[in-house]
Amino acid sequence: MTNQEQVIMKAERGEGLTVEEIKIYHETVKPVRHVYGKYGTLKKKFLEDKGIDWTIVDLPTYLHNVDKQAEELYNSIKARLEQNEKYMCTGNFMEDYRRQTEMQDNIEKEILKEIIYVE
Repeated sequence: MTNQEQVIMKAERGEGLTVEEIKIYHETVKPVRHVYGKYGTLKKKFLEDKGIDWTIVDLPTYLHNVDKQAEELYNSIKARLEQNEKYMCTGNFMEDYRRQTEMQDNIEKEILKEIIYVE
């Protein structure tokens, strides 16, 4: 068994590593870079600013779930608002654009309030 394999096994068992072993571990096991959507990234920033991002055991899964929740909430609110006469298409491009923008702004505010800026 190589030194690298021994260090990885030791780390997986939760045993303490020396500085040299930590260096070997970081060279051997490359960190996974997670990419989040808009709302996952906003939630991550919010948690970092509050200093509580480290308290979440599986942060990547949590943030991916935030993105999924935001998408589901967006779709449900949009479906509801599209039934509202205030947001229905009129045939006038500028008026329809204004209505769509207003609807998206309202949905965005709701997502930020319900999902993102909540501890």
